[in-house]
Amino acid sequence: MPSPSPDSLSSLAAAVRDAARRAGAMALPYFRSGEQTAARLWYKGEGTLGQSSPVTEADIALDTFLKNHLTGILPEAGWLSEETADDPARLDRSHVWVVDPIDGTRAFASGHPDWAISIALVKDGAPLLGILHAPIHDRLYEAVLGGGARCNGERLRLSDAALPVPARVAGPKPLVDRFERNTGPIERLPKVPSLALRLARVAEGSIDVGLVSHNSQDWDIAAADLILREAGGVLTDFSGLPPSYNKAQPRHGEMIAVASRLHPRAIGAMRT
Repeated sequence: MPSPSPDSLSSLAAAVRDAARRAGAMALPYFRSGEQTAARLWYKGEGTLGQSSPVTEADIALDTFLKNHLTGILPEAGWLSEETADDPARLDRSHVWVVDPIDGTRAFASGHPDWAISIALVKDGAPLLGILHAPIHDRLYEAVLGGGARCNGERLRLSDAALPVPARVAGPKPLVDRFERNTGPIERLPKVPSLALRLARVAEGSIDVGLVSHNSQDWDIAAADLILREAGGVLTDFSGLPPSYNKAQPRHGEMIAVASRLHPRAIGAMRT
């Protein structure tokens, strides 16, 4: 399958925006601000640190809708989603939809606003299109490769300024502690429960350094990775390598998200 042309990619992005907004509208009746979700809730498998992962009927409903809708838009593409049994046939596809119907299910289930619908189209291991919709915040982040990043239609561009003092840092406490030990005092921001939103907030400049623990999955980061990159940022592991997607095992190690200009200093703090 050839890459979509710039015009067709723009049309595809519009269709994916619409799908993300429709999925958000489907989720809202289940959400209860500050209270447990109205959706049925259960737990599956073992997630990060050996914890079982929550799933709700809203996750499943959104996943079903998005799979039917997106594969209808681009039937040649493979499919990889948190809530769908993995089909190894995706490994033979150059284009793959990478989807988390609700990134931040724990937040969604407990009434916390920081959850989002994350949709990426990956080509040959790299994101080509990324859409991230946070319904409670009424914010839709988007990017196409080479076309810049936007939030609610406004261009996102990270500053070329030096790392502020103190830097605003968000992520798992052990990683934030390590960063602070090696850089001096920082402003600790609350850990954003949706990893995709944590990265998007680096892209919009409200977080200076976003830290990511091991065991994130493709669907957690693919869309936000492209949004961050097109805004002038970078997501890498602590050796400086960017993530690659649609591998047999779609899992990643510890990572850092930061403006490109600040990356050498920030990653240096995590190597020691």
